[in-house]
Amino acid sequence: MIKSIKAREISDSRGIPTIEVELETNSGVFKASVPSGTSKGKYEAVELRDEDGKGVSKALKNIEEIIAPELKGKNPQNQKEIDELMIALDGTENKSKLGANSISAVSIAVCRAGAAENNLPLYKHLTELTGIRPLSTLAVLPTPSLLLIEGGLHSETEKKLSIQEFMITAGGDSFKEKFKKATEVYNYLGQILKREIGETADSIGYEGGFAPPLEKTEEALDLIIKAIEKAGYQNEIKITLDVAASSFYYSEMYKFEGENFNSEELLNFYSDILEKYPIIFLEDPFAEEDWKAWKEFDLKLEADNLKLILVGDDLTVTNKERVERAIQENCINGIIVKPNQVGTVTETLECVKIAKQAGLKIIVSHRSGDTLDDFIADLSVGIGADFIKTGGPFKPERIAKYNRLLKIEEELS
Repeated sequence: MIKSIKAREISDSRGIPTIEVELETNSGVFKASVPSGTSKGKYEAVELRDEDGKGVSKALKNIEEIIAPELKGKNPQNQKEIDELMIALDGTENKSKLGANSISAVSIAVCRAGAAENNLPLYKHLTELTGIRPLSTLAVLPTPSLLLIEGGLHSETEKKLSIQEFMITAGGDSFKEKFKKATEVYNYLGQILKREIGETADSIGYEGGFAPPLEKTEEALDLIIKAIEKAGYQNEIKITLDVAASSFYYSEMYKFEGENFNSEELLNFYSDILEKYPIIFLEDPFAEEDWKAWKEFDLKLEADNLKLILVGDDLTVTNKERVERAIQENCINGIIVKPNQVGTVTETLECVKIAKQAGLKIIVSHRSGDTLDDFIADLSVGIGADFIKTGGPFKPERIAKYNRLLKIEEELS
């Protein structure tokens, strides 16, 4: 049974305040901390901040004065019941009263406590909570989509790329092998950037990728291809991109690489780079409101017989209603999953169920302002995600997730 819940302020990887929760049961003390995004979808659940836009004192107060008293004595094995209680306590559609950050931290801590009560590793507990596949299928871990180059809102360089994340996935028989190959390419890319652009070209962005002073997408892609060739993995590495198009969408136009693009022009740009480079998924190629462009892109991919995972993030925000609409309108065949976008573990798992039933690819993702909490590593294994995005192999809050996945693979082998 839950004996107490305490909350404190900690700093995320950008030095911005966030929340850490300590939940105590008869089985021990269970912690959880929540990340925050720099690039946020308009329809994400509300992250409660103080008047300065950064502090979390209101959110902490909500946990200790509203949530904790109601959850005391509850059984953490009853994840759905507890999450639904918090949703009811909030009483809004977007969690603007208590804050998705408050609710998410408690929900994840409850999940950890529930796993302990069931005497299960967290990833196995999540599999049971999801109820969509047997535990015997856990041997296959998600493929890392490892971050190489950052642009957009994730870069603080004066010259920057419009596309937010340039990533790669490697082939292999294990997570360990895939991660090793992708990391080799990352290291070669750092050397190439220094040699071809300058000593400061390997500066690091928010999520552990390089943030070189580039402005053209194809410049970045060409450098990545060079790094892949240097590593000798030409036939084993694919490229994945998070465009984050909502971040450069203004008045129904896209401000892309210093020019104004309409949706059709941007679609043609994507078609060109898909022909030239081994790209397997595009995340948020259009803005969250530009439904027409999403549908037209899907139709063009089908007409041209191009195999591409068209991934919703800002479009879908781990929200089952948004995901259902995107499925009905044939806009996507993949979704990003971020628990803090929706607020509770239960809602996250419900969204995953809907996506899996529709045959969508699942990509679990970190946030730009992250913490050392490695919950998403267990989540990605528990739900049988196809990919996981957790940054470059550099910063400690990113490495924490990779190391957890390596440990899980050892346990399952």
